[in-house]
Amino acid sequence: MQGQFWLTLLLFGLILVAVAWPLSAWLVHVASPQFGQASRFVQAVERPLWRLAGIDPASGQRWPQYTLSLLVFNVLGVVAAYLLQRVQAWLPLNPAGFSAVEQGSALNTAVSFVTNTNWQGYTGEQTMAHLTQMLALTVQNFLSAATGLVVAVALTRGLARRGQETPADSPQAGVIGNFWVDVVRMTLWVLIPICIVYALVLVEQGSIQNLNGFTEVTTLDTTAYDAPKTDAAGQPVLDAQGKPVTQHLTTHTQQIPGGPVASQEAIKMLGTNGGGFFNANSAHPFENPTALTNFAQMLSILLLPTAIVLAFGRMVGDTRQGWTILATMAIVLIAFMAAAFYAELTPNPHLTAAAVAPDLGSFEGKETRFGVVASTMFAAITTGTSCGAVNAMHDSFMPLGGAVPLSLILLGEVIFGGVGTGLYTMLVYVLTAVFIAGLMIGRTPEYLGKRIESYDMKMVSIAILLTPIVVLSGAAISLALEAGRAAISNPGPHGLSQVLYAWGSSTNNNGSAFAGVNVNTRFYNIGLAVAMWLGRFGTIIPVLALAGNMALKKRSEALIGKMPTHGPLFVGLLIGTVFLVGALTYVPALALGPAAEHLQLFETPSVSPSPLGQGAGGKGPP
Repeated sequence: MQGQFWLTLLLFGLILVAVAWPLSAWLVHVASPQFGQASRFVQAVERPLWRLAGIDPASGQRWPQYTLSLLVFNVLGVVAAYLLQRVQAWLPLNPAGFSAVEQGSALNTAVSFVTNTNWQGYTGEQTMAHLTQMLALTVQNFLSAATGLVVAVALTRGLARRGQETPADSPQAGVIGNFWVDVVRMTLWVLIPICIVYALVLVEQGSIQNLNGFTEVTTLDTTAYDAPKTDAAGQPVLDAQGKPVTQHLTTHTQQIPGGPVASQEAIKMLGTNGGGFFNANSAHPFENPTALTNFAQMLSILLLPTAIVLAFGRMVGDTRQGWTILATMAIVLIAFMAAAFYAELTPNPHLTAAAVAPDLGSFEGKETRFGVVASTMFAAITTGTSCGAVNAMHDSFMPLGGAVPLSLILLGEVIFGGVGTGLYTMLVYVLTAVFIAGLMIGRTPEYLGKRIESYDMKMVSIAILLTPIVVLSGAAISLALEAGRAAISNPGPHGLSQVLYAWGSSTNNNGSAFAGVNVNTRFYNIGLAVAMWLGRFGTIIPVLALAGNMALKKRSEALIGKMPTHGPLFVGLLIGTVFLVGALTYVPALALGPAAEHLQLFETPSVSPSPLGQGAGGKGPP
C-alpha cells in the first residue's frame, strides 16, 4: 500500500505540472493589456459586454478603485444569492417543491459561496431547488474563483511594474489593472472553457446532468408478494396439513434525486469551491462516479493554484521565482499528505483488540471505492487548498490523521490555497521571509528589486494576523457560550477539534467540516458568516493595498550581494517562515485537541501506534 501511495503521488505530480505549465502561459496572455486585441473573435465577444456595462477596457484602476469595485461586486453577489434562496418556492425549476431557505441559513450560504468557502450547513438535495443551485450557487462558484485569480494578478502586476516607467503624477501611476475587465476575462476565457470540457467528461463517466426531481425506483432487494417460505436448504416449508407456507413480503423503493450535477461539479473542483450538490459531496457516486473522476478531481483542485504560481514567474520576468514558490508549496503538502497516510495506516487499537479488520488500517469514514490512499490524498489536497470538497469523513480519521487537514486549513490557504488565494497569501509570507532575512544580515530587504518598507510590512502583518485572531476568538466564544457548546457532539479533545475546525475552515474559506458540530443554528450561521467575510476580504484589502504601493516603486537591477529569492536556501527560509509565523499560533489549541486525543486513544502501553507494515495484522495488544 505504501508503494501504491508514492507511485500515485509521482504520477499525479508529473501530470499536474505537464498540464499547469501551458495553462500558466494562457493565464499570462489573458491577464495582459493586449489580450483585447488578440483576435477578432475576442473583440466580437467582449465588445457588447463592455458597451452593456459601460466599461472602458483600456482604463486602469489604482488599488482603492480596484478594491471598491471588488467589494461592491461581491456585496451584490451576496444579495442576489440570498434573495434567490428566500424566494425559491415561487420560482421555476423546483420539481421537489422546496420551500424558502431559512433566513440564517440563506445568509450563511450566500456569504459562503461568494467568499469561495462553500460552507454548507444544509443538505443540498433536500434544501436547494435546481434554479437556486444554478443561479445562486454555481454562478458564485465561477465569480468567487475569478475574484481570487484577479487579486493574485493585481499583486503580481504591482510587483512586476517598474515605477520609473510612469511619472508619479501620471494617471497611470500605481495602476494595477481594471477589476471589471479582469473578472470578466478570467471567467470567460479561463474558467468556462475548462469547465465545459470537464463537465462532459464527468457525464461520460457517470455523473448526472438533468432537471429531474426525485425518481422513485425499485431496489435490487425487492421481493414478491405471497412468496413461498423456504428453509435453510431451500426446501418449501409445509404446515401441519402438508400445504406450502407462504409469506407476505413488501416491495422496497427508494427516492433518487436528480439535478444539474456535472456542471456544478466541474467548477466546484476547478474553482476550489467545494460545495457539493449532494450532502455526501465527492463521496456520492453521482458527483464522483469512478476512480478516474476521483483522480481528475484531485488534479483539478490543484490545477489553477499551480498554474497561477507558474504564471507569476512568467509575469515578473523570472520563472525561477514561480518554481521556488511552487517547490515550497509542494514540499509542505507532500509532507502533510505522507503524515496523514501513515496515520491512517495505523490500526485503531480498540478495533484491533476486537479483531475487526486489523490489516486494513483505519478504514472508518473512508469511501470503500477509493480506500485509504485516495482518501488521504484527497483530504490533504482539499484542505491544502481552499476547496473543502471531501470523499471521506475527516471527522472519522485517526486523531493525527484528522490533525493534518485541520493544520493545513489553519496555515491559512498558503499551501496552494484557493484559486489565486494561495499565490497572494504565499507572497505575503515571501515578503515576511525577505524582511526577516534582511534584518538578520543587515541589508535593506528587497524583493524583485523593490524595497520592503514599513507600510508594506503593516499590510503584511494585517493579512497574516487577521485570520488567527478571528479563528481563535470565534472558537473561544463558542466554548464559552452555551449556544456554542450545545452544538458539540463529542466531549473532550475531539469536541475542541470540531469547533476549531469549524472556525478555521470558515475563516480560511475552506468549507469542509468535521461534521460533528450542528452548525445550522442562528449562533453559528451568523458567526461563521462574519468569519468567512473577514477571512476573505480582510485579507484581500491589505493585499491590494500592498499591490498598489509596490506598483509605485522603482525596480532596481539585481546586484551582487543581494539575497537571492530563488533556490533551495530560500525554499527552506520560506518554509521556516510559514511554520514559525503561521503555524505556531495554533500549537496550544492543537495540543489540547488532536494531540491529546491521540494520547488518550493509545494510552494502553501494549498498543503500538506505528503504521502497518510489520506483518499481516499489524501489532495489537497481547
